[in-house]
Amino acid sequence: MNVLFIGGTGLISTACTRLAVERGVELFLLNRGSRADIPEGATSIVADINDQSAVEAALAGRRFDVVVNWIAFTPDQVERDIALFRGRVGQYIFISSASAYQRPVGHYLVTESTPLANPYWDYSRNKIACEERLMRALREEGFPVTIVRPSLTYGDTQIPLAMNSWRLPYTIIARMRAGRPVVVPGDGSSLWPVTHNSDFAKGFVGLLGHQQATGHAFHITSDEALTWDQLYAATAAAAGAEAKIVHIASDFICACFPEMTGSLIGDKCSSVIFDNSKIRRFVPDYVATTPFKVGIARTLAWFDADPARQQVDAELDAQLDGLIAAYEQGLAGAVRQLRGA
Repeated sequence: MNVLFIGGTGLISTACTRLAVERGVELFLLNRGSRADIPEGATSIVADINDQSAVEAALAGRRFDVVVNWIAFTPDQVERDIALFRGRVGQYIFISSASAYQRPVGHYLVTESTPLANPYWDYSRNKIACEERLMRALREEGFPVTIVRPSLTYGDTQIPLAMNSWRLPYTIIARMRAGRPVVVPGDGSSLWPVTHNSDFAKGFVGLLGHQQATGHAFHITSDEALTWDQLYAATAAAAGAEAKIVHIASDFICACFPEMTGSLIGDKCSSVIFDNSKIRRFVPDYVATTPFKVGIARTLAWFDADPARQQVDAELDAQLDGLIAAYEQGLAGAVRQLRGA
C-alpha cells in the first residue's frame, strides 16, 4: 500500500508516520523539506502544498492508495485537494477536529453522529465547512473521503493542559516548579480524555486503506477521562512539584482574554466523553494503553533531558499573573461587599 502524507512531521502525524513505516506501509511525505525528523523508511517529496505548479510537478504520474492531509484547515484547501487527487487516490483522509462537535454539548457522550456546531471557534467552523465540502464531493462524484476527528492529543513534546502555551508548553512546568499558581478553568471537575499520540496512531493507521471507511467519520481518543484538577495534579507530580490551582470561571477568563474563547468555551470547559466503539468496530485491535500519568512522565523526561527545551512563553506567563491578580482582587471585593467584612 502506498500512502502520501501531506505534512506528516507534526505532533500527531509524527507518531502515525513512525507506526505506518513500522507496519510496512510505503510512505511518502510531501512537505517543504524543512524538517529533519523524517523516519527511516519514509520517502520525502519536497514541495509546498500551497504552490500548485510545484506540487503538480512533484506528483506528476503518481497515484496513491491513500492520501492524508494533516495541514488542511479551510474549504479552499480541501477544494484544491479534490481537484489535485480526483481520480488518482483510493482513499482521502481529512484530519478534522473533535472541537467541531456541538458546543455547548447536548449530551455528555459524544458519538460520530453528534451534531457539528461550534459558534465559538472559527477554527472549528472551518473544519466543519471542510467536512461538508468533502461529503458533497463524495455524494456528487464519489470522491473517497474518510474523516478523522482528533481530540486533545499530546506526545513527548507537548504538555496538554487547558491553560498553557501550545508553542512553549514548558511554561506551565516552570510555574509549578517555582511554586507559582496555575489557572484551571471552571471548578476543575470537568472530565476530559487526553490521548497520547502513540495511542492515536494505532487507531489511525488501522484506517489506512480500509475499504469500508469511505464516507465515514471517526474520532480516536483514550477511554481514560480525568478531571482537569486530576490532569494538573498528575502533571505537577511528574514535574516533582505541587499544583497550586486557582479556579477561575471560563466566562471570566474569556472576558479578560477574548482570544481564549474558542479554546475554552468552544472546546475544553465542558465535560466531554467520547464513545470509541466505532473506531473499535473498524479497527478491532484499537485500544489506548498509555495512561496520562505514564505519558506525561515521559513528556517531562523529554523536557528535562535538554535545558534548551525549557523555554517560557513570557506573554502567557504575564497574562496568568494578571488574571489571577484580577480574580483575587474581585473576589476579595465581593466578599467585603456581601459579607460586610
